[in-house]
Amino acid sequence: MFNLQNKNVVVTGAGSGIGKSVALLFAQQGAIVHVLDVNEKQAGEAVTEITAAGGKASAHIADVSDQKKVLEIFQQIVQPDILVNSAGISHIGKADTTSTEDFDRLFNVNVKGLYNCLYAAIPLMKKNKGGVILNMSSIAAIVGIPDRFAYSMTKGAVSAMTLSVAKDYLADNIRCNCISPARVHTAFVDGFLAKNYPGKEAEMFEKLSKTQPIGRMATPGEIAHLILYLCSDEASFITGCDYPIDGGFTKLNN
Repeated sequence: MFNLQNKNVVVTGAGSGIGKSVALLFAQQGAIVHVLDVNEKQAGEAVTEITAAGGKASAHIADVSDQKKVLEIFQQIVQPDILVNSAGISHIGKADTTSTEDFDRLFNVNVKGLYNCLYAAIPLMKKNKGGVILNMSSIAAIVGIPDRFAYSMTKGAVSAMTLSVAKDYLADNIRCNCISPARVHTAFVDGFLAKNYPGKEAEMFEKLSKTQPIGRMATPGEIAHLILYLCSDEASFITGCDYPIDGGFTKLNN
């Protein structure tokens, strides 16, 4: 099950966090993984880890908000079978405390960056008679999250773009879905706590973990396994869907 043998897979933001877990897991399933990340060192480390385990991978360095560079990279890949849009950034702030610069920065990466990858990948998938796209949305697109104004805006756009792509390319045998995680324990979380709550990291980590009814944050690996299913042939009847993976956050948090 979930065999990706010799499928060309592009994972954006694959140098760390969820994207890296996806890249490692897909490589274990036989995929040829193209690690696309803005951080050259982290991208290289991910490729090294994959190849050391006997997998196939290559690193591609780009800021997804740079359409020209993204197009160049996808032309090198030629026939992408699967695209996982995992690259993204976050921001803390309300509508009246979010600067124009921060708003534009989040839009450029989380919305325009995703669009750039779609723009580059879809013509190649059409030429290849099909493909699968998985976008990273968030529970912030479903429920109100305090102090996440710009981030929520971008994830709402991701969910809407997912529906549009799924509808527009049905006849081209291209499936498109998104997932909406709640809090996931990544290096970003640890860095956020260290910066904003020095000396109280453990206390705040516990507090944030308890906001999920299940009582903890997700691991990147748990998110990666849902992505693997949705990108596999076993999920061939699924398109235009959003899957919350949130420890009960959106339905049980009352």
